[in-house]
Amino acid sequence: MTNNLNINVDRKIAAVIMAAGQGKRMKDPTRAKVMYELNGKPMVHYVADLAYDLGACRVIIVVGYQHEVVINYLRTTHPEAQYVYQEQQLGTGHAVLQSEESLSDFEGDVLVLSGDVPLLTRQTMLNLLAHHCTTHAAATILTAMMEDPTGYGRIIRNADGSVKRIVEHQDATEEERGIREINSGIYLFEKKTLFDGLRHITPHNVQNEYYLTDVFEYFWGHRWTVSALLAKRAEEIHGINTVEQLEKARALLEPRLDARRT
Repeated sequence: MTNNLNINVDRKIAAVIMAAGQGKRMKDPTRAKVMYELNGKPMVHYVADLAYDLGACRVIIVVGYQHEVVINYLRTTHPEAQYVYQEQQLGTGHAVLQSEESLSDFEGDVLVLSGDVPLLTRQTMLNLLAHHCTTHAAATILTAMMEDPTGYGRIIRNADGSVKRIVEHQDATEEERGIREINSGIYLFEKKTLFDGLRHITPHNVQNEYYLTDVFEYFWGHRWTVSALLAKRAEEIHGINTVEQLEKARALLEPRLDARRT
């Protein structure tokens, strides 16, 4: 794979798309969140398109709530995708761990995407892949600069630009809350280190969930490099959790689709 930075990315890529959630704040308990439509297509459609556009040799969809509907739709639009079932939604770490068996014979990097983040562009993700390659990182995080970072995990960097810590908003000091660079929840991992880390995380939180971000503590404990790339446009990383956010995403997506038609 060749990107605009003229860096040859030879490693294979598998994509894991988290698409198991119900989306309780979307006001329709009968529909999986990733099936809400943007310009006539479910959100997850755009995320699956992106994974294949990036050259992923495997695309694994983690399904849960209303999984039959999600699978039936994607089988017609993305017939080569694979599916793993997350019976209980026990956090993002638990979701990605469901893909381990499906990737047992895969060697390369694992791109973790969210089915409710449909505005990511191919160029941004090519930049992420190139940055991961040049920094020789065990994991690379896509970040964004937010005018109001309230509620987001803050990125604390080392002097060399690598990631030192991710501090959740509720745990941040006043100084750390002044940091505007946030964790988008989009990641690229070396496959082996990802699953090594996932096997060592524990649900030490109020929700009793396994958080994907907890693998970084394991990485830092082994002195493995965690890098980060700042997205040029923060709008790309917005997840959709409410009807209002869905409408905003529609407004952002329409000009892109219009540009492709002309």
